[in-house]
Amino acid sequence: MGAHEITDTFSKFPLFSALSASDLRILGQMAEYRTVPKHSFIYLADEPSNFICLLVSGAVKIGIFSPDGREIIKSIQHPQSMFGELGLTGEQRRSEFAATMNREVSFYQVRVDDFKMLLQQNFELAQSVMLYLGERLRKAERQWESLILKDVRTRIVEFLKESAGERGRQVGFETLVKHGLTQQDIANLVGASRQTVTAILNELKKSNLIHFNRNTILIRDMDKLN
Repeated sequence: MGAHEITDTFSKFPLFSALSASDLRILGQMAEYRTVPKHSFIYLADEPSNFICLLVSGAVKIGIFSPDGREIIKSIQHPQSMFGELGLTGEQRRSEFAATMNREVSFYQVRVDDFKMLLQQNFELAQSVMLYLGERLRKAERQWESLILKDVRTRIVEFLKESAGERGRQVGFETLVKHGLTQQDIANLVGASRQTVTAILNELKKSNLIHFNRNTILIRDMDKLN
């Protein structure tokens, strides 16, 4: 990409709304463009936490592996988001992995030291990043509380509603969510078996609350989904 295209790409990130055109150009000079094929790791736990990633296209799952080898997904990142950001908080080695999902992913990576320099020069950007990290932390806390306090059906319904709120598109009275997740991915997100997720989704479909296929979920009526 040329310098103008990079600047235009970064200007669409909510995180960088406070940056001037010159600051966006500086960020562009720091950034290295990368693409990673589908179903591939971008980084693994215990690797050096020396760069952040700015997602341009595709979806990235962030997670860990349990002692018995099960994959636990902590979050799904979508375009115009940042991931791998814990290096900004002092993390030396990754505590989680980042992997592509069912399509190729493109992103920019920026060295942590370079991004910290930009933060030191721009108070509004530092404030935006602090708010971003705070919201990510609150979301993670809500997820863990849900795993502890709520049953599987409730967790799946909350996942559907949250996805609709973040990325849903209104189609009349219905809400269409393009997710690109397998039922195993949803299971790994909500802390359940794939068989349980399949059964609950089928029950919601039979009740005419949702309709779903491999790539989309159509929520018939948000108010009735509970």
